[in-house]
Amino acid sequence: MTKHKRKLTAAEKAEKKQRQKEYMTIFVKGKQKRVKRPQTIDGMDVDEFIRRNADPIWLHQNEMWEYMNDDE
Repeated sequence: MTKHKRKLTAAEKAEKKQRQKEYMTIFVKGKQKRVKRPQTIDGMDVDEFIRRNADPIWLHQNEMWEYMNDDE
C-alpha cells in the first residue's frame, strides 16, 4: 500500500505561495533550477517601464541616451 499525501497547513501554503511569487523554475542541462524572478514594475519589465514613462531630461541625466527618441 502506498502512503497518502498529507495536506499542507495554512502556514506551509502561505510559504509556498510566497516562494512561487519570488522564484521561478527553469531547466539547465536537463535539471530543474530555481532562480529569482526578474524585477517588474506594475507587471512590466524595468527597462520597458523606463522606455514608456521617462522624459528626455531624466534619460539624459541618467545617461540612457539609447532610450531617447529623435521625435522629441
